[in-house]
Amino acid sequence: MMSPPPAELPAPSTSSAEPPDNWTFRVDALTKRFGALAANDCITLRVEPGEVYGLLGPNGAGKSTLVKQTIGLLKPTSGRITLGRFDLVADPDAARQLCSYLPQVQMPIDSFRVSEAIELAGRIRGGSAKDVRVRTASLIDALDLGEWKNALGHSLSGGVRRLVGFCMAIVRPGRVVILDEPTNDVDPLRRRLLWEEIRALGAHGCAVLLVTHNVLEAEKSVDRLAVIHKGRLVAEGTPSSMKAADRSQLRLQLMLTPGTTTPDLPPWAGPPVRVGNNLVTTIAETDASTAITWAAQMTNAGVAEEYALAAMTLEDAYIRLTSHMSEDGDDEGG
Repeated sequence: MMSPPPAELPAPSTSSAEPPDNWTFRVDALTKRFGALAANDCITLRVEPGEVYGLLGPNGAGKSTLVKQTIGLLKPTSGRITLGRFDLVADPDAARQLCSYLPQVQMPIDSFRVSEAIELAGRIRGGSAKDVRVRTASLIDALDLGEWKNALGHSLSGGVRRLVGFCMAIVRPGRVVILDEPTNDVDPLRRRLLWEEIRALGAHGCAVLLVTHNVLEAEKSVDRLAVIHKGRLVAEGTPSSMKAADRSQLRLQLMLTPGTTTPDLPPWAGPPVRVGNNLVTTIAETDASTAITWAAQMTNAGVAEEYALAAMTLEDAYIRLTSHMSEDGDDEGG
């Protein structure tokens, strides 16, 4: 089955004021405190027009707090959030007009048909009836949602509801599009189509802020990303630059035979991590040949069913960064 083409986008929503020349989204020294707790602690980042920017971090890291301040639901303790020349903190009305938002919770669309819900969102954001209708049909086709076009929201599966919410957020996209876990519950085929639409937003000049726990998807889809941990920005860069510290290492993965105890690892292997029957360790690149020989012996002996040797992933870098920060509860070096 061939993928439908990405939906054609209308011009991003703007304020009624004359638009600025530069639509860069900036967060400068943003701090939000709840009593003694710093949910955001002096966070600084920027997202350029056309860029897909990932915001990664464990639960409670401060990602949602940052998003709520961007769209005017919370006021920072200190710091600034700007989009071009617009101050989104001082002017929350501009924030709501210039930013599109897909929350992590499902959209309340139980009493609406799919096409109605999407069109209503587009009209609320200022689109004309004709343009919104065309854009809605284009999105439904691009995400392969045609069989549910006239279905009521209460009858939809979680994944389809998620896709409808995504369409509602981007049917009339703002200059900044904030997507909080957009692929939750979405099946693999439509997840791929959804990522094509996200990339189309960037190609159209929208700045996309992607909040996600799915590090593997982020690695393939974002231009740059930031890791937030305990309210602080602990790392920022491209997916490749995040993995720079791991470039001399490889990941050795063994799928152990069910019921097998964890084998003793050779001295050249790093500490093992086992989840179920999946055993992962790290090795130096110089030990690759030795590691393959040892892993093959494990499969021949029936200890493992298969093995794989690959480059380190963004997920490995993410775990290294956040676990390092958690060792003593403080920031050690950045």
